Amino acid sequence: MEIDKTWLVVGLLGQALFSARFVVQWLYSEKVKKSVIPTAFWYFSVGGGATLLAYAIHRQDPVFIIGQGAGLFVYFRNLQFLWRDKSPKAPE
Repeated sequence: MEIDKTWLVVGLLGQALFSARFVVQWLYSEKVKKSVIPTAFWYFSVGGGATLLAYAIHRQDPVFIIGQGAGLFVYFRNLQFLWRDKSPKAPE
């Protein structure tokens, strides 16, 4: 099997972004001395998930495509909650 080097780099970049989210979460939790998921975790999730989805589509791997596609929905939904909570509230 011949591997396209460009797509290999895309796949490795996606995996690196996806893995970085765990490092970010771990370091932040160590800093505050409790388990916390910082906003950057979700941005790395989206970046890694989108890149890995592109790689999965290129590889035509339906299992990988479904897994990354479903994950992206969850990551974007969590960011949507965070953006909503940061938006200014109208007086009631």
